[in-house]
Amino acid sequence: MKITKISVWQFDLPLSKPYWLSGGRLKFERLDSTFVRIETDEGLAGWGEGCPWGHTYLPAHGSGLRAALELIAPALIGKDPRALESINRAMDLQLPGHPYAKAPLDIACWDILGKSSSSPLWLLFGAENPAEVAINSSISTGTPDEMIADIQAASARGYKTHSAKVGGNNFKADIDRIEAISEALEPDEQVTFDVNRAWTPGVALQVLNSVAARDWIEQPCETLAECALVAAKVPQPIMLDECLHSFADHLDAWKAGICQGVKVKPNRVGGLTKAKQIRDFGISVGWQMHIEDTGGSAFADTAALHLAAATPEANRLASWLCHAHLAVDPVPGQGARNVEGSVHFDQSPGIGFEPDPEILGDPIAVYGDAA
Repeated sequence: MKITKISVWQFDLPLSKPYWLSGGRLKFERLDSTFVRIETDEGLAGWGEGCPWGHTYLPAHGSGLRAALELIAPALIGKDPRALESINRAMDLQLPGHPYAKAPLDIACWDILGKSSSSPLWLLFGAENPAEVAINSSISTGTPDEMIADIQAASARGYKTHSAKVGGNNFKADIDRIEAISEALEPDEQVTFDVNRAWTPGVALQVLNSVAARDWIEQPCETLAECALVAAKVPQPIMLDECLHSFADHLDAWKAGICQGVKVKPNRVGGLTKAKQIRDFGISVGWQMHIEDTGGSAFADTAALHLAAATPEANRLASWLCHAHLAVDPVPGQGARNVEGSVHFDQSPGIGFEPDPEILGDPIAVYGDAA
C-alpha cells in the first residue's frame, strides 16, 4: 500500500461564546482548523485534523500548520501509511520540530491502519474492550459566582469533573476563586484548577500555600523549571501540560519528580504515534493522564479519545471535548459525544467515521496525484 495523494482543507470553527483562560489574559473567539485526507493506491483513505487553540496558547497557529504541510506532505507520497514509525521518521527528517503540523498526517495514517485491518483505533492502542471515557467541562475565567454557575450548568449536562481556569497577578482573586469553587462542588464532583502558565513562582506559592484545597493544579507557571520550584513547596498534586512538547520533556519531568499527572494531546506532541509513546510511559511511571486534544471538531476529539479508551482506569482521568464549545459542527452528530457525562465507542474501524468533503468545501492544497 502506498500514499498517492494528500488533500488539505481549512475550516473556521467559531466558538459559541468568547473563552478566557490564563487569568483572563488570553481571549479566544474562533479556531482555525486544518483537515487532511490521505489516499492510497489500494483505495483506502484516512482523515486527520490539526487545530491549534488560537495563536497565543502554544507556539502553533493554523496558517503555520498549512505552510509546514507544503514541506512535509510531498515527502510522504509513495510511502506505506501503515508503517507509522517510518512515516514519523520521514516527517521529522523533512522538517524538524513543528509537531502540530505533523499530527493530522500521523492521525490520518492511523485511520488507514485501522481501516486496513478492520480494527478500531482503541483496539490498536491495546484495549480488548473500549473503556467508557468520562468527560470534563472547561470553565472559563470569571468571578467566583460566574464560574460556579458554569460548573452547575455543566453538572446538569452530566459532567462530574471540571477544569476551572484561574491565574493572574491578583493572587487574592485566585484564592477566592479556588476556595469558593472547592466549597461549591458536590461530593461526587472533582475539579482541576488550570493556571495555563499565568502565575510567576512567587504568586503560585502565595496562592497554593494559602488555600485548603488539595485538588489538581495544572501548569502553574511558564517553564518546567518554574513548575519544579513550585511543586517542591506546595501540598497539591501538579499536572503539566503546555511545557511538555516531546518525549524528552516528559522524561525530564519524571526524573525531576515535578508532577503526578500530565495532559496528553496528540496535536501538541506530533500525533497519535507519539501520544501513545507518552501514554505508555505515563502508565509505567504511575502518572494519571487527561487524554484529549488541543482543539478542533468532534473528529479531533474522537481520534484522541480512542487513546483514552485504551488506557487503564488507574491512569485515566476525564477527557475534554472541544466541540462542545463550538458554534458549528462540521461532522454533524458523529464521533465522540457527551452521553450523560461519558463517551462510548463501538467496533467501527479506524477513527470510526469520515468528514464530509461537501461540508468542508474545496481543498486548498493537493499533493501527489492530480496536484
